[in-house]
Amino acid sequence: MLNLMRRGRRAIASKLALSVVALATAMASPVFAAGKTITAVMHSDLRIIDPIFTTAYITRDHGYMVYDTLIATDSNFKIQPQMADWKISDDKLTYTFTLRDGLKWHDGAPVTAEDCVASLKRWAAVDGMGQQLMQFTASIEATDPKTITLKLKEPYGLVLESIGKPSSRVAFMMPKRLAETPPDKQIPEQIGSGPFKFVQGEFQPGVKAVYERNPDYVPRKEPASWTAGGKVVKVDRVEWITMPDSQTAVNALQSGDIDFMEVPPWDLLPVLEGNPDLKVETLNKFGYQTLGRMNFLYPPFDNPKIRRAALLAMNQKDVLDALVGNPKYYKICGAFFICDTPFATDVGAESLIKGNGMAEAKKLLAESGYDGTPVVVMVPGDVVTLKAQPTVAVQLLREAGFKVDAQATDWQTVVSRRASQKPPKEGGWNMFFTNWVSADVSNPISNLSIGGQGKKGGWFGWAEDAKIEKLKDDFVRAASLDDQKKIATEIQKEAYDQVIYIPLGQYLAPSAWRKSLSGVLDGPATPIFWNIDKSE
Repeated sequence: MLNLMRRGRRAIASKLALSVVALATAMASPVFAAGKTITAVMHSDLRIIDPIFTTAYITRDHGYMVYDTLIATDSNFKIQPQMADWKISDDKLTYTFTLRDGLKWHDGAPVTAEDCVASLKRWAAVDGMGQQLMQFTASIEATDPKTITLKLKEPYGLVLESIGKPSSRVAFMMPKRLAETPPDKQIPEQIGSGPFKFVQGEFQPGVKAVYERNPDYVPRKEPASWTAGGKVVKVDRVEWITMPDSQTAVNALQSGDIDFMEVPPWDLLPVLEGNPDLKVETLNKFGYQTLGRMNFLYPPFDNPKIRRAALLAMNQKDVLDALVGNPKYYKICGAFFICDTPFATDVGAESLIKGNGMAEAKKLLAESGYDGTPVVVMVPGDVVTLKAQPTVAVQLLREAGFKVDAQATDWQTVVSRRASQKPPKEGGWNMFFTNWVSADVSNPISNLSIGGQGKKGGWFGWAEDAKIEKLKDDFVRAASLDDQKKIATEIQKEAYDQVIYIPLGQYLAPSAWRKSLSGVLDGPATPIFWNIDKSE
């Protein structure tokens, strides 16, 4: 009887999956496009489509479809030419980037150096590595239609690594008229020079996003490697279908109604691995760091003692067990800059790692003067990798003595709402949880959420910490790796002392796809859809 009931549920779920795909196609595309089409369920719905406006990875993924970069990172962590080659002067003060021939925007206009200068300036205004680069920059200008000249005040060793970084925020190039949009406002059009064109007329947030092969794109001749090399598009169309229910998406993948699922639930991986028509693989071998971030602008987390009490209440194992479940795919790690890297240290992380801080959390909260101000925690329920963390945290905060207002929402609402600096009572927030690709947080400069710039230029939560900013400056000027390690340890100690954010451990997230797909690339900014072919 039990097996019969399970088969019945699977049959219903499979029919529902087919219905969801059919509905998405009917709503967004009156006439189905001819040719090869990849249908994918990504980790999140896509709503914000300006890749400089947000650090959300679904928007970064969209960015790689539509836009291109001047330079890029390959699988050996080497920076390679992409839209441009470069030369460095003997004194290390002048970087000259020369655009390759034949680059065109999707509207047919040629890509110019002025477009790229404007794009770099918009990116650098809000990206952590870009902000640091600009502190060393004397000027950046278009010296002719194909040449971008960047002059430094003093030598800076992370110029190429900043402009060619593979993940959020990526220095995507866009036409000058779009790049001149203030970075706190979204661009009005999706015009890039990348391998796919965004089909605006078929875009329906919550239903479907569509990309078509850009016939004018000329790939580089080198083999594809991470975000570098030849971006050869082998299909005519890619459709991202929104399926908030992961069981529905899994059934759709098994039945062949979709081709690719970015993040299947960990507990269903054995089922997918047992299907001979599917391949399951971890594309981002470096994994993710998951974390909690507080709002420093408003009570109660404008008080460092109360932030500290919240940190002490957290427990990485509880979070990771709820999020992943299988220790094969997670690591308890208190390092802000990722375990097993040159800058890894456990300094300040004892309570998170051992889960032994609750008694002290209760004591400190009682001593802090906490007046019962509700903690507004945003709890998204539609993304496999983001719904367990706030749920566990809410329970732990309440156990420590906090009054918590857990507000159920979806992830794209969190992405929009976390940018608001309004008080919690006026639609703002006190705490949210997110994930970083490990490559994004592996050092103090790339780690955007470690910054202390405050309301002007800081990441959501707007932590203000002059000591961290000074230490970051010392880090980039350090003469040796040993000196950098010492400074990174000091930064981590300050970050724990002031609770800049709460690292909650690391995990791997395998993807699954039908074996009719070939050429799926790995890397720290996956999935990417060039190089993939589909057999009929």
